Amino acid sequence: MKKSKNIRHLFVHIILLAGVTITITPFLWMVFTSFKTLGESMAIPPTIFPSKWQLDAYTKIFTSIPFAQVYLNTIISAVVTVLLQVAFCTMAAYGFGRIDFPFKNTIFLIVLSVLMVPGQIFLIPQYLIIMHMGLLDTIPAVFIPNLFSAFGTFLMRQFFMSLPKELEEAAILDGCNRFQIFGRIMLPLVKPGIVSLVIFTAKFAWNDFMWPMIVNTSPTKMTLAPALSTLQGQYGTRYPMQMAGAVMAVMPIIILFFIFQKQFIEGVAQSGIKG
Repeated sequence: MKKSKNIRHLFVHIILLAGVTITITPFLWMVFTSFKTLGESMAIPPTIFPSKWQLDAYTKIFTSIPFAQVYLNTIISAVVTVLLQVAFCTMAAYGFGRIDFPFKNTIFLIVLSVLMVPGQIFLIPQYLIIMHMGLLDTIPAVFIPNLFSAFGTFLMRQFFMSLPKELEEAAILDGCNRFQIFGRIMLPLVKPGIVSLVIFTAKFAWNDFMWPMIVNTSPTKMTLAPALSTLQGQYGTRYPMQMAGAVMAVMPIIILFFIFQKQFIEGVAQSGIKG
């Protein structure tokens, strides 16, 4: 019995190790390529490790594109998107989850219906709105359409609905109004959900490619994803620089996840407690 259990555990660990290998291999290839020369990055058969580790790609990328400005643009866009989306989604989720008002479920279904529509359908209407606002080729044009999320509202609603009603009833008896209940009682109790929403939103805002490329064309107004794509030309691609930029682009998200991984996993696990 014990032997069969050990074999089963060994089999599970082998599968997990294979999954980790498949997952981490592209990341390691990206890191190794960023230290190669252009010739080594295009060599056939390919080489895994560079023959001589060098930082040319990391220094040249700052002169090939305005990388520092692009990085700052991405940070501004991600921070504003996260802050405002968390604020709007938590307020909307609290309303849908804890307050009774006419046609609440119908309105919530309409909000959720957005998730069933491909995002590409919204590109032209959003572009026309931004154009009429006179915001084309600006940083606000990148984050304005992403200030609200149906997914974020649904995620936070699940957390609010999992809380006992007695908390609100006790707060009302103590003289708290809705804003005090929301800010002082409810928000601290749904902190894992907020952390999950922050990570999901930051990841999306940081990696967004299509929309920033459509609304912004100036190199100094681009974000990381479209700016790095400019290193890919018609007749050749500067792979080491592209990989160096990608390494520096993914590091903040990796650091963010490692700092808040406990809250993130807890938030994802608890998001389906109550429908």
